[in-house]
Amino acid sequence: MAPLDLAEFAAAQGLSGLKLHVDDGEKASLGRMGDDALAAFATQVKVLGLELHVETSTTGEAGLSDAVRIALAAGATSLRCYPRYEGRVSQIIAWTIADLRRLADFDPQGRLRYTLEQHEDLKSEELVRIIEAVDNPRLSLLFDFGNMINACELPMPALAAQAPHITEAHVKDCLVQPDRGGWAHLACLSGEGQLPLEAMLVELLLLGDDRPQVVSFGLEEEEGYFAPALRFPGEAADPFIAARSASFTDLGGGDLAARLRQEAEAAHQQVQTIRAMLEKIATEAESVNR
Repeated sequence: MAPLDLAEFAAAQGLSGLKLHVDDGEKASLGRMGDDALAAFATQVKVLGLELHVETSTTGEAGLSDAVRIALAAGATSLRCYPRYEGRVSQIIAWTIADLRRLADFDPQGRLRYTLEQHEDLKSEELVRIIEAVDNPRLSLLFDFGNMINACELPMPALAAQAPHITEAHVKDCLVQPDRGGWAHLACLSGEGQLPLEAMLVELLLLGDDRPQVVSFGLEEEEGYFAPALRFPGEAADPFIAARSASFTDLGGGDLAARLRQEAEAAHQQVQTIRAMLEKIATEAESVNR
C-alpha cells in the first residue's frame, strides 16, 4: 500500500484516521515526498474525513526533527517515536530525555501531540521516568499491546504502570515464545494469540475522567513479525542493549503477490475482530448500567 491506499482503506472501513510511518510505502512514502506532495496528501486525507498520525523509529535529533517537518507538512496531529540506541539502559534513558526535550525547538508553536512508544527494550517504569523528566504536556505514552513481552513484562501490569501517561495504543496480538531465558513475541492474527486483548481494551477505554484519556487506537496487524527478547530475569542492574534495526516483517521467499493478498485479508479481518470485541464490551457495559 502507498499512503493514499491506506487512507482509502481507512475511510472504506469507517475508521476515523490512519497512522503512517514516514517510511511506509518505500518510494511512495511520506519521507520521499516533497513539500507540494505532502500538502496534496494532506488535502486528500482531509477530503476523506480522516485524521493523520505520523510515526518514526528514532528519537535522534536529525530523524526526529525531519519527522516533525513531515508531520506538519502532511497535516498530522500526532507524532510517535521511540529510542533505538545501543548502550546501557541508563544511557538510553538519558539520551532519550535529552532528545525529547528538543521537541519544543522542532515545533515551537506546539501544533503536534507526541507519543513515546514502549518498543521492546525499556520497561514501563523507565518509560514513565522519561516522560516525567521531559515534563512536556504535549508528550505522552503510546501503549503497544505486545512490546512489553520483549522487556520481560506482562501486558496487564505494564498497562497499569503506564496508565497515567497513555494517550494512544497499538492494537495487535502475538504468541509469547521462550527466548534465552526471556520472552520473544511472534505477531499473529488478532484473536489467535496469547494477549488479553479484550481486557486491555477495557482498561484503556476506562482511562480518563470527564473525557477519554486514550484518543487513538491504531490497528497494527503484524502477522509473522518476530521480535527477540531484549530484557531478562535476573539481569544486571544496568543491562546493555545491543544495536537493532527498525521493526520490519520478513515477507519470506514464497509468492510475494500471495503474501501481499494475505496482508490485505488480515487487515480487513483485524477490523472485524476488534469491532466485534468492542461491541461485546459495549453490550456488557450497557447491561451492567441497566
